[in-house]
Amino acid sequence: MNGMNAPQEWQDQVLAGPGGAMTDEVGVITGPLTLRTVAGSDGKVRFEIQYTDADEWYTLSGSPLPHGDPHALHTAALAAIRAGHGAQAPPVGS
Repeated sequence: MNGMNAPQEWQDQVLAGPGGAMTDEVGVITGPLTLRTVAGSDGKVRFEIQYTDADEWYTLSGSPLPHGDPHALHTAALAAIRAGHGAQAPPVGS
């Protein structure tokens, strides 16, 4: 997104590892998932996750985070979800 105030956003599909990913709303979710990472103008990076092709989005536990490198955080979150074990938002500096 290229607007002056538009948030930066990344979205990728990922297969959760054993133990899945932890959400604030429904606990652990597993299987084929989609992760969306949004770096907002408020200085926070938010991680949203859903079952791939579902309508509902959930908050990945530990989100939002203060800005770090949002693309690096997105990559770290994908790796954590692939590993499973109740993956949560990666710490800033990951």
